[in-house]
Amino acid sequence: AARKRLAFDEIFFLQMGVLRQKRDWQSVTARIFAVDEAWLKSRMDALPFKLTSVQQKAVSDIVMDVGSGRPMNRLLQGDVGSGKTVVAAMATDIIVHGNAQVAIMAPTSILAEQHYRSISKMLVSGQEEVFNAEQIRLLVGDTPEKEKEEIRTGLADGSIKVVVGTHALIEAPVQFQKLQLAIIDEQHRFGVEQRSALREKGENLH
Repeated sequence: AARKRLAFDEIFFLQMGVLRQKRDWQSVTARIFAVDEAWLKSRMDALPFKLTSVQQKAVSDIVMDVGSGRPMNRLLQGDVGSGKTVVAAMATDIIVHGNAQVAIMAPTSILAEQHYRSISKMLVSGQEEVFNAEQIRLLVGDTPEKEKEEIRTGLADGSIKVVVGTHALIEAPVQFQKLQLAIIDEQHRFGVEQRSALREKGENLH
């Protein structure tokens, strides 16, 4: 009975902490991104494949979140190959269309490079009037220092709209002009300090 009571207390206080964090998060205001349905449909139609009903539902939920005026705090789950990256790409497209920046952080350079190639293919190919290759950049520890400086400058002046990388995204002196969306891949592989550092790069970001 004593073990059950101690276990209950532990779970109870953990849940209370989660609810308090949720309440604090929802009390903050965030920028509203109004998404035109016709524009969104045209962007989906431009993809090299048709979204499944589940992927469309995930995108619709994100549209609702970014239009709510409250910070989005959403967990996207799915097996390998289930289409999480294309949903992230659509969320990125929405934020950049609203003239803001997106940061995508992965735990390893290999994963970051995979995301960079996938998202670039989805957003840049055939859509140069919206994106070009110089607006989406990769920033990892092995990136040459000269290129790192170019990326830092582009993020600070807003000419780079999307940056994909590792913990290098939170290292000084990286600064963003209008960071409004942070996407963290495999969040459990980052510490609290790393996740918080990325979120602090933007003001009330999604």
